[in-house]
Amino acid sequence: MESVATKTIWTIDPTHSEIQFKVRHLMVSTVTGQFNKFDGRLEAEGDDFDNASVYFTADIDSITTNNEQRDAHLKSADFFHSEEHPQLVFESTAMTKVGQERYELAGNLTIRGITKPVVLKVEYGGQMQDFYGNHKAGFEITGTIRRKEFGLMWDAVTEAGGVVVSDEVKLALGIQIVKQP
Repeated sequence: MESVATKTIWTIDPTHSEIQFKVRHLMVSTVTGQFNKFDGRLEAEGDDFDNASVYFTADIDSITTNNEQRDAHLKSADFFHSEEHPQLVFESTAMTKVGQERYELAGNLTIRGITKPVVLKVEYGGQMQDFYGNHKAGFEITGTIRRKEFGLMWDAVTEAGGVVVSDEVKLALGIQIVKQP
């Protein structure tokens, strides 16, 4: 008889995770922002993350770039339009092991009601039991998206002809997950 691996559910530990993005401003410097409120889960066969499924959401109103005026603009209809689209959502289609501690995470990202496929690079940091007996795993996830593909169309040009905000957005997520009993 063939043995069947059991599904293992992992949830994001928000206290030990961060969801950041970086965008070029005036093409001479980078602005870093983050979402402070997010949730997610990963389902895997046992403790193996190859072929795991991932579901993640972030609340748009939790965005911060350490500038209230810019944050309000990002939440407005010019960008995320948080009033009509309060969350961004990622749902995986594949998580594939591509190296010893590396995975490729493919999925559908929905921002502002527009869903596009994305591929993210995942570096697995390992597993450890914390002081309270919780089993945890860590990942560094990176990727790049184009904001205009998701309807974040606001644009401006300086008097000198320079672009104010780049189309390319770099994603950088440090994620710690907790195995559920």
